Amino acid sequence: MRVVALVEAVDHVCCRYRVAAFRAAFAAAGHLLDIRPLPTSLFGRLAIGRDLTDADVVVVQRKLLPEWVVARLRRRVRRLVFDFDDAVWLRDSYSAKGFDDPQRARRFRAVVSASDLVVAGNDYLAAAAGRFAPGRVRVVPTCVEPAAYPVAAGVGRPGLQLVWVGSGSTLRGLERFTPTLSAVGRAVPGVRLKLICDRFVKIPDLLVDECVWGEDTEAAEIAAADIGVSWVPDDPWSRGKCGLKVLQYQAAGLPVVANPVGVHPELVRDGETGFLATSAAEWVSAVARHAADIGLRRRLGAAGRRQVGERYSVAAGAAAWLAALDELASPRLRKSG
Repeated sequence: MRVVALVEAVDHVCCRYRVAAFRAAFAAAGHLLDIRPLPTSLFGRLAIGRDLTDADVVVVQRKLLPEWVVARLRRRVRRLVFDFDDAVWLRDSYSAKGFDDPQRARRFRAVVSASDLVVAGNDYLAAAAGRFAPGRVRVVPTCVEPAAYPVAAGVGRPGLQLVWVGSGSTLRGLERFTPTLSAVGRAVPGVRLKLICDRFVKIPDLLVDECVWGEDTEAAEIAAADIGVSWVPDDPWSRGKCGLKVLQYQAAGLPVVANPVGVHPELVRDGETGFLATSAAEWVSAVARHAADIGLRRRLGAAGRRQVGERYSVAAGAAAWLAALDELASPRLRKSG
């Protein structure tokens, strides 16, 4: 098959992890994956799909297009797929206007209803899409390549280094989480936070090691820490997040402490791959347990790395995508919807 993915930007994190990561696996299975930026001009949107009539499958990755653009694309392509990894029908956790957005909701319904197949990053997202595409939704988690991450050593540095990785936009969540991190800093001797990002924040009572994000250095910087941390607000937008940073930590063999929201409880099995914590006291306890027991960190980190290899690796995601493409080759899928 010739598969064309239309993405917001070829260097966008969603494209890198949810589309480009599978290029080699597609090629090995005899499929050609072509990645192109979505048109943004009026002329480009009017012409959308005209040069894709010979593509077997066209994937719209995450972007909610106007309904009239979706209708044009639907008429011009053989098979249409929508892939998404966020609660895109809502505004995000930090919007002053609240979560509900009628325009986003209409556009989401339009592209999902028009698609021959919808690929969702988790069950929460799949359930939302399933209202408009019954029988045509498949879950493919966001995936990472474990081989790209060195295994965390867990020894050799005094104290305990937590790590948080993300883009500047994720700092809004970190800022909300600052009081808890400050409590950890006051309670656990020698603890510090490595912040891998393009911008940085100060956290009272907790030393912050500023580490400028780089695609070539990210994996090694994560693996050089001791514990991965992730926190998201408990709200409708965050329940749609796919836990990329947690998967990165686990691929590097780090145990993880996270709050039990969205996919976190699925990825962080309490006492097996890390600890789930809600209150500041629970966070302090979880970090303190890791600080006191290097063997525990190694055991939980190894379990997380195995989990990624089995369920959230590029190989696992590619297998799910290839199965979906096989389904698309059959006319029964569209009829079943």
